[in-house]
Amino acid sequence: ARRSLASPVVSGVLCPCGSPQGSSVESSGGSSSSSSGGGSTGSCGRSLCEASEQDRRLRALFQKLDVNRDGALCIHDLAVGLGRLGLHRTELDLRKIVKAGDKDLDGQLDFEEFVHYLQDHEKKLRLVFKSLDKKNDGRIDAQEIVQSLRDLGVKISEQQAEKILKSMDKNGTMTIDWNEWRDYHLLHPVENIPEIILYWKHSTIFDVGENLTVPDEFTVEERQTGMWWRHLVAGGGAGAVSRTCTAPLDRLKVLMQVHASRSNNMCIIGGFTQMIREGGPRSLWRGNGINVLKIAPESAIKFMAYEQIKRFIGTDQEMLRIHERLLAGSLAGAIAQSSIYPMEVLKTRMALRKTGQYSGMLDCAKNILAKEGMAAFYKGYIPNMLGIIPYAGIDLAVYETLKNTWLQRYAVNSADPGVFVLLACGTISSTCGQLASYPLALVRTRMQAQASVEGAPEVTMRGLFKHILKTEGAFGLYRGLAPNFMKVIPAVSISYVVYENLKMTLGVDSR
Repeated sequence: ARRSLASPVVSGVLCPCGSPQGSSVESSGGSSSSSSGGGSTGSCGRSLCEASEQDRRLRALFQKLDVNRDGALCIHDLAVGLGRLGLHRTELDLRKIVKAGDKDLDGQLDFEEFVHYLQDHEKKLRLVFKSLDKKNDGRIDAQEIVQSLRDLGVKISEQQAEKILKSMDKNGTMTIDWNEWRDYHLLHPVENIPEIILYWKHSTIFDVGENLTVPDEFTVEERQTGMWWRHLVAGGGAGAVSRTCTAPLDRLKVLMQVHASRSNNMCIIGGFTQMIREGGPRSLWRGNGINVLKIAPESAIKFMAYEQIKRFIGTDQEMLRIHERLLAGSLAGAIAQSSIYPMEVLKTRMALRKTGQYSGMLDCAKNILAKEGMAAFYKGYIPNMLGIIPYAGIDLAVYETLKNTWLQRYAVNSADPGVFVLLACGTISSTCGQLASYPLALVRTRMQAQASVEGAPEVTMRGLFKHILKTEGAFGLYRGLAPNFMKVIPAVSISYVVYENLKMTLGVDSR
């Protein structure tokens, strides 16, 4: 008898358009009754779809779940309240519900938090329902469940799919409509939706020259079919083209970071003129070769390290949560940067070299090793490592915030944001990440370049920060910021276009 209470109570909260349905819940009696009188059907635009009616229904459900009548839902309230309604959830599920809706971090949900959770949760459920409804007929059958789970790398029989259907099917049709789907899952936590992961690739697609972003997640299907390495190859190729196209701006940034000062105020046009006058148009691409070469080893090491760290964290979730991604991504970035850091030093030295100074990358490496020793290949290592956290953290936080905002406000039938939204989110998050870590990047570059001046005293990160602030002020920590930001939009756009084309060439499915 208890199970029969669940559907009227939960389905009485929101109608398919997000408004209250026709069946009412009496807040005092604990039973539900159908409002058939007065012509109230619960469809949009009728009297029962008014905001006050919806508020009454939500409060009725809230009061049923608020077992101890203290005006807030704790885990115990949810366990007992949902149990009385026939909706039995594990303690882990209940913790996820509270964590997802608890905005003031007091360990429980007040009425406003509860309402916000339900509305936000329903939007996620609609996206999942749309992705499962392969035939677009508003219903999910056993074949669609089999196909959807197969796409995610989980193989089940049609008989098993029918068992899943029966658990949600209330009218015995062996299909699930939106109302049945929503009623069953409304008070059940939903984790990452694979379609969101597929559409919202970030670090694989966008290359702005600084490979400090947290690696992308891949679905089970992508891993089992080998699509992950094709994504990485496509991303690497896109990064190579993008970096080559924006190399003149990158070299100008390095020159301004190292040589610009109050006494030597280098502007963008003056910097380009100086480079061309000294070494011709080809000199604009100095340092680009090594910058492109380091993409492959860095991406490969970072991806492998990221996967191993995920296993070490030991999470039971296929997809990591935000703070776990940041931790794993930052550690993987530190491992990758440590492995290829000598190439970073070589890139800076090649970008700063004069015409005829070195015959090539190997000659440059030999000269550094002979004159300055192995330690020179790790100049600026500490500020580089410290820069990973603010860059990766802010880039990931801003991108996830923008992504979730779009999904909550505009995602109706699909998690696909479209090209413009994806490019805008990537550009904004990369810009914020670079802005936060730029002083550390500037100090790193100056330390990398310092050893190239014979007889120059050894400088420390702390000493260099003090010197810049004393002689140039805080503005001195942002020398070269203008060309750095100028390359973000073209870099993101170029890498996206090339990435999409390489994906098609490599046979990666576009969904």
